[in-house]
Amino acid sequence: MEVVMKLLRRKQVEQITGLSRSSIYAMIAEGRFPKQHRIGQRAVAWLESDINDWIAARIQ
Repeated sequence: MEVVMKLLRRKQVEQITGLSRSSIYAMIAEGRFPKQHRIGQRAVAWLESDINDWIAARIQ
């Protein structure tokens, strides 16, 4: 079985979560939001599964 991992850029994370850029980075600093992964010299992204898990935890 093939596992598909999707990367989300910051704008996508903002749209999905409803959080602003500053809120996302403040929550990362506090350890309350998934950390981003470096995908290039000047580019970062989040795993879609990490964001979905974070949202599911907020709902519960």
